[in-house]
Amino acid sequence: MKKFNKHIKKAPEEPTKPPRLNKYVANAGICSRRKADEHIKKGLVQVNDVVVREMGYRVQPGEVVKFEGKVIEPEKNKVYLLMNKPKNVVTTVSDEKARKTVMEIVKNACTERIYPVGRLDRNTTGLLLLTNDGSLADKLMHPRNGVRKIYHVTLDKPVTRKHIQAIRDGITLEDGDVMVDKVGYIKEDDKTIVSIEIHIGRNRIVRRIFEHFDYAVKKLDRVYYGGLTKKNITRGYWRNLTEKEVIMLKHFS
Repeated sequence: MKKFNKHIKKAPEEPTKPPRLNKYVANAGICSRRKADEHIKKGLVQVNDVVVREMGYRVQPGEVVKFEGKVIEPEKNKVYLLMNKPKNVVTTVSDEKARKTVMEIVKNACTERIYPVGRLDRNTTGLLLLTNDGSLADKLMHPRNGVRKIYHVTLDKPVTRKHIQAIRDGITLEDGDVMVDKVGYIKEDDKTIVSIEIHIGRNRIVRRIFEHFDYAVKKLDRVYYGGLTKKNITRGYWRNLTEKEVIMLKHFS
């Protein structure tokens, strides 16, 4: 039996590649990588004062990156906040109509630049994640990953069993077929309130499902998002995710 050779040399480690421009922008807490691609295409990102529209551009050490004319740098400390969003608040970093945004609610939460993951309509309440982790944001928003979301929907009139079954079977809207994961009454004695579970993220999808059957949505509340719930978060407030919750989000399938 041969003895273990203590002098075996380790293979040299491959040098770390400089980050792509979209990842650099995302890790600066500006937006997700997908959104960063849009900003780059629009010419909002400069490297050494030169507009760069090349998607695969890699930021070299010492280069200065600007977004909308301001110097940005990747955030070393990752922040993860979970908000119970109230009504009449828009899910944007800023608003041209001077309406209240979710960023005003978390303005004293941290010094890092963070942004909301996805959107909730102005009048939709419930769970909203904010972070500066661009990679996680991309993972949660990408349709192929199928992040589970549960909404409680209050309608203007009782929803018939026929329509509940039609939604279960799948419907077709103007932008394509819609399949939900689950739908049903929360209480048998109040058929105006329905729970619906989806993993698709199309614009106003829950409202449009019920509007398709001539129901008006009076209240829409997201109560579950990727394993997270509203437990112990008062409406209009937020909390930091636990380390366990962050690990869960990063490794969900």
